[in-house]
Amino acid sequence: MLSDGNTAWILTSTALVLFMTLPGLALFYGGLVHNKNIISVLMHCFAIACMVSVLWLAGVYSLAFGDGGAANAWIGSLDKAFLAGVGTDTLSGNIPETVFFMFQMTFAIITPALIVGAYVERIKFTAVMLFSGLWLILVYAPVAHWVWGGGWLAEMGVQDFAGGLVVHLTCGVSAIVAALVLGKRTGFPRDIKPPHSPVLVMIGASMLWVGWYGFNAGSALAADGAAGMAMTVTHISAATAACVWIIIESIKYGKPTLVGIATGAIAGLATITPASGFVGPSGGFIIGLVAGTICFYAVNLIRGKMQIDDSLDVLAVHGVGGLTGILLTAFLGAKSLGGLGLSENTIGGQFVVQLTGAAATLVWTAVVTYILLIVVRALVGLRVSQEEEIEGLDLNTHGEKGYDFT
Repeated sequence: MLSDGNTAWILTSTALVLFMTLPGLALFYGGLVHNKNIISVLMHCFAIACMVSVLWLAGVYSLAFGDGGAANAWIGSLDKAFLAGVGTDTLSGNIPETVFFMFQMTFAIITPALIVGAYVERIKFTAVMLFSGLWLILVYAPVAHWVWGGGWLAEMGVQDFAGGLVVHLTCGVSAIVAALVLGKRTGFPRDIKPPHSPVLVMIGASMLWVGWYGFNAGSALAADGAAGMAMTVTHISAATAACVWIIIESIKYGKPTLVGIATGAIAGLATITPASGFVGPSGGFIIGLVAGTICFYAVNLIRGKMQIDDSLDVLAVHGVGGLTGILLTAFLGAKSLGGLGLSENTIGGQFVVQLTGAAATLVWTAVVTYILLIVVRALVGLRVSQEEEIEGLDLNTHGEKGYDFT
């Protein structure tokens, strides 16, 4: 039977999650790049949102959440391509399936958009679009089906409430592969300028924070106590991680920065995502402490010591954060440690399940992403010319300026 209250909440959550990409992520990423590339970044986020929406309707939703018959453990069918057979009275649980379709679409939109942070300021627009479309079909849809669509990881008992594997680990792994295949920006690391607008970074991060309530609390698919707890632990983790980040930053570099506190909050949000439906407030606090610490040092390791140009720290924040949250769920979800006790396994047993899910997701994502990048490079090329890169992608690719200083 249709629940008006649950339907209203998921409608609201859908708007909140889309708000995370448009405009939240676009402004967050836009502020982090040089001012000559802000249009490029905004265009990537907006165009990906539009393309993914069309592909989701055309069949990717059906691949992720459709019944795959004998192959159901691995991928769904195309029975619901273009929402075939779905009307205004068709339900998914006790909400309209069209609402579930839209809610899940917003997750599919933000995931490839997050990868944008790995290759900004040096990639062809055509490469972004071709890669993102293929990636949605061949990486996102299978993993979403494995975890949320009744696939083999769901059968195994993997706990991923809102996307530690499906969203954050997939985008983080793909980001590092893309950064390695594409190569470093010209002048990296010595001649790369700092974020051109910490103000936009903070505004974008704030929009992401608000939108994340729909991301995590909406994943309860009901307006109930589980949604309330998910929202609570989400906020606690973000606030704690942000505090930890600027404390470490102050000790290490002498000054707390606006970009730092914003990045810390995003790290806390990414890390709590898979655990948000399974842990209590103490778990949210612990995850925030761990996220702020481990993601801070991951940034320094990947971009600093290893000198890999994952430009906007997608792996360090989302990949490392998502993986950390997935693994901590096995421990902090237990009642004995303040969790909700929703696992049917022992703590050790659940940890093995979580680790298996993470390993499978990591390997599949890395291999398929690498193949896709090689294919895209052969078809349309990946990098702009050095001259275009130095001049900036805004004018060269889109014929527009983000700012007019004349």
